[in-house]
Amino acid sequence: MAGNEVGSEMGSEAGSEAGMKRRYAIIGAGFTGLALARDLARAGHQVTVHESGRFVGGLAGAFDPGGGSAPLERFYHHWFTSDRAVMALIEELGLAGEVRFRPSRTAMYFANRALRLSTPLDLLRFPALPFTDRLRLGRLALAARRVRDWRALEGLTASQWLRDIGGERVYRVVWEPLLKGKFGAAAEDVSAVWIWNKLKLRGGSRGRGGGERLGYLRGSFARLAEAMAEDIRRHGGSIRLGSPVRRLSPLAGAGWRIEAATGSSEADRVIATHAPPLLAALIGHWADADILARLERIRYLANLCLVLELDRPLSETYWLNVTDPAFPFVGVIEHTNFQPASSYGGRHVVYLSRYLPAEEALFGEPDDAVFDFAMPHLQRMFPAFERGWVRQYHVWRARWAQPVVERHYSRLIPPEEGPAPGLYLCSMAQIYPEDRGTNYAIRQGRRLAARLIAEDRQATGRIAG
Repeated sequence: MAGNEVGSEMGSEAGSEAGMKRRYAIIGAGFTGLALARDLARAGHQVTVHESGRFVGGLAGAFDPGGGSAPLERFYHHWFTSDRAVMALIEELGLAGEVRFRPSRTAMYFANRALRLSTPLDLLRFPALPFTDRLRLGRLALAARRVRDWRALEGLTASQWLRDIGGERVYRVVWEPLLKGKFGAAAEDVSAVWIWNKLKLRGGSRGRGGGERLGYLRGSFARLAEAMAEDIRRHGGSIRLGSPVRRLSPLAGAGWRIEAATGSSEADRVIATHAPPLLAALIGHWADADILARLERIRYLANLCLVLELDRPLSETYWLNVTDPAFPFVGVIEHTNFQPASSYGGRHVVYLSRYLPAEEALFGEPDDAVFDFAMPHLQRMFPAFERGWVRQYHVWRARWAQPVVERHYSRLIPPEEGPAPGLYLCSMAQIYPEDRGTNYAIRQGRRLAARLIAEDRQATGRIAG
């Protein structure tokens, strides 16, 4: 294997009888790009995946902390019991026995206390609200299940819908801090569809006792990404790591020229799986202003994630939602209250997540400055915590982490068909009404692959006829 290209020439004729054979270039080796590439390669197409990073899996990519630890995701991940697309793929890859669903312990940080919120009984005991407001809070989950058509919510903001159902006090205590913690200045623009989907998703992943159950793949989510990558290679595909695409140009007649850091190549079709504004940057030398404006219209927040490896537990909670506006992270996720610390050399793993505009100074600060910034806030929340507990820390940044889902978002979504024949867009900005996640990334990628494979088979049939 030369340079950063991994792949093989085996299987180059596979599937040639099922449909015409095409050259595909896929931009991005996240779960969408890998799902696309795997199915297209298995159908006999020549597939090349260009990935700017040095690893596959995108936001679910992992790193090796060392010290006898299993790999860790750079950004925390879990699956819900309703995540059928990813479970089907895991089954195909022979990894079903490696997935474990466990109860999760969820809490809300309010008035300097972590208040448990894992089950309906916890909700009834929730001391941050009067009893009647606790019932109103519980009504939100029921209201989310009763929504049959999300389009009915498109004209409402999340704040409007939550106030209408739960009342002003529930909104101020619970939802407003969470929305502002997640979306910052854009919180009041967020659509009711976004929060409805969150409530529906979490409400649908509960066990018999009402507690939430979440899933995880032993050895990290990256294990699934690597298994997909290996399957792509086994069927003749190529994955070029450290190969950011710089420019896309249509060729005379048909096809595309791809200019990447690892060199130039040509393809019959190109599928971009990254954020729409990034596609705009690749085609700005020939696309018209209206097309570029639509690709650039969707706003994105970045994510800054601090991962701490501690010599002891921080708390008993897996997912701590934070409603304190003075705390600069939207959540404290103690991974080893979900997975055993023994998998990580006995260390306890904590994620601190902050969504922010990429222009905010903290996003560009050195890792040690981010760590120093977080420490006093963590000590205020957990008075017993000391810096000496920290054995290692890691800081990860994602520029295009979260689309801002506004009212009437369906009108903003760019179509799968790009602005010229043979160019497609398949990104997390398009999975609406669902929010981003590995399950939906896989579903989106496989749907487009199935569509393209079916179209090729039909075209082959017409030619043969």
